Amino acid sequence: MTNCFILLAAGKGKRFKSNNPKQFTNYINKPLFMHSVDKAIKSELFKSIIIVSNTPIKSIKDKSIKVIKGGKERYQSSQKALNFIKNKRFTNVFIHDAARPNFSIKLLKKLNLNLKKNKAVVPYLTTDNSTKYRIKNKIQNLNRENLLFTQTPQCFNFKSLFNLSKLNNTKITDEATLFLDNKKKIKFIKGEESNFKITTKSDLKKINILNFYGIGFDIHKLIKNKKLYLGGIKIPFHSGLQGHSDGDVIIHAIIDGILGAMRKKDIGTLYPSNNRRFQNIRSPNMLSPILKNLDKEGYFINNVDINLICEKPKVSKYRKKIVTSLSNLLNLNKDQINLKGKTVEKLGLIGKEKAIACEAIVSLNYYA
Repeated sequence: MTNCFILLAAGKGKRFKSNNPKQFTNYINKPLFMHSVDKAIKSELFKSIIIVSNTPIKSIKDKSIKVIKGGKERYQSSQKALNFIKNKRFTNVFIHDAARPNFSIKLLKKLNLNLKKNKAVVPYLTTDNSTKYRIKNKIQNLNRENLLFTQTPQCFNFKSLFNLSKLNNTKITDEATLFLDNKKKIKFIKGEESNFKITTKSDLKKINILNFYGIGFDIHKLIKNKKLYLGGIKIPFHSGLQGHSDGDVIIHAIIDGILGAMRKKDIGTLYPSNNRRFQNIRSPNMLSPILKNLDKEGYFINNVDINLICEKPKVSKYRKKIVTSLSNLLNLNKDQINLKGKTVEKLGLIGKEKAIACEAIVSLNYYA
């Protein structure tokens, strides 16, 4: 079986009341829609991911991800995506609303498992609230045990959904409606309380977010005939930083800040200076596995504040390049990174231009 994940991100989100479309607002350190994309990738269930959007998305580099233009209504966006993949020979298709970023990979796998014996699988929740229904001026009670509040992702046999969708020209709120209206069987499975839809800005606060902070510090001597690396880029200078690695004090301080916030000891524990394997290692290569572990354990970097302590080179001259480099390495927006230059008034080794030091404070978010 081959699966395709379709993410519907073309809505206007009027109730969100924002100048930017809701699905592109920053949510736990990245655009809201990217949470769904990242989980689809990590699940390893999908051969292709289709993002349907009326706003251009230029940040997508993964070739398995395609961005197509959506329609005015949700069902039209869904139809466009299904038409786009009709010749791709997918067995199944998962359709998800970008406004639901908090579903789990466990739910994706549970849906996929149930799809093996069913042509439509839809997650749902029940309610503990007493429920009423208004018909004109009359209000009557409903049996809450019979109520199903459906969620996305919803998954289907591609041919079955495509054939129903191409005949539809009425506004529907989800693909399950097509199956129900045509008296087709759906397998309903229990959804997740955390998989709520973000409709207004107040919904952004429903997730319980914990904050952790770490301090990092590093200092290295300057020596002749060595390249100077700061923040992952080569800086033109008469000397470089002495060290077992490339001596990049900025990245080393950030690494220690991350490890401190995660309560994971320090950089020397992971990269001991007496281990030849790490001789002359580039600091971005030291950072990469730490970021993978950060992501694996469910942490997100909120912001990084950096003090680069040196007489020369002047930080102001290279600030933009360093921040851009760190933005790419850390997968953060530039406005989440602050770089300050500090001197020591000609005092000590740093004041005599014989060393460079750096300190960094890293703020991490963790949501349970």
